[in-house]
Amino acid sequence: MVKSGGITVGVIANPASGRDIRRLTAKASVFSMSEKANMVQRLLGPLGTFAVDRVLMMPDATGIAAAVLRAVQANEAQGRTVWPRVEFVTQELVGGAVDSQTAARLMQDAGAKLIVVLGGDGTHRVVAAAVPDMPLATLSTGTNNVFPDWREATVTGIATALYVTGSVGADIALQRNKRLCVQLGERTETALVDVCVTRLTHVGARAIWEPDTIAELYVAFAEPDAIGLSSIAAMFQLIARDEPRGAYLRCAPNGRQVLAAIAPGVLERIVVDHFENMVPGVTYPVRTKRGSIALDGEREIEFHHGQVPQISLMLNGPPTLNVTATLAAAVNSGVMVDPVVRSVVR
Repeated sequence: MVKSGGITVGVIANPASGRDIRRLTAKASVFSMSEKANMVQRLLGPLGTFAVDRVLMMPDATGIAAAVLRAVQANEAQGRTVWPRVEFVTQELVGGAVDSQTAARLMQDAGAKLIVVLGGDGTHRVVAAAVPDMPLATLSTGTNNVFPDWREATVTGIATALYVTGSVGADIALQRNKRLCVQLGERTETALVDVCVTRLTHVGARAIWEPDTIAELYVAFAEPDAIGLSSIAAMFQLIARDEPRGAYLRCAPNGRQVLAAIAPGVLERIVVDHFENMVPGVTYPVRTKRGSIALDGEREIEFHHGQVPQISLMLNGPPTLNVTATLAAAVNSGVMVDPVVRSVVR
């Protein structure tokens, strides 16, 4: 356990993000371990400048943490910039989503005011499930990158520091997101973007890249510039992240065809015969008799005859940092003019 001390920000850089089968089926962007380590370093300068005392990082066995540690040591030796104290949470690495979940809980227990997450939709989903009320700053490094921001880490670091140090209040800096709740027997799971019911009866490679396997789709929001399954719903109707509704659609051979970007570089024709808005708090039973369910693009749940999964839209999803609103508020209030910041001690 890491003890609390000063203003603390957590950083979870998922080493597994962006490494699924869609790297082969679609020419998706690749975030190397060195680039993830570089992104963390680009966070440290703004955090230190605005008096964040400590950064807690998730350890890993792929070289991200090691590269950051070397950079910290070099930075201290050369006295180039003021970075926060960097520590690593103590945890046993088991691989997969469990590592991110464990790290998030340890960071929360240690007093982190916000966690910066480097990953795709799946990484953000598991972190949000582990610490549902913890504010998250989102950075895209995965395959499905609908929920997290495509943004330079430096800018996210500035906005993070402004929020955690109290320069910009939570009422401006944070926004609540929606979530989709999946209930099957005693099991409950959450998705942040979409829940896809497929005709595939086994989880297998997890990712969905064959449009003919899609039976039903539930989305929390639908944006026209999204890449992934939520883009199918967006071709029918746009649903903003802050609207109190979602959407449900069903695929069948005799419906209407829509052209959607379901993966990077991949446009597919999807045949949809039913589309309706989802009302928050209402339970929607899955009509497909057997198959598997994907949460934010990754198949996680298998169900069979006699089992009826239930899907509902909730408005109490994770709070995330609104970088644009935070920076705008800081500028409008004069925080960025003649700021009081740390200077390098030589």
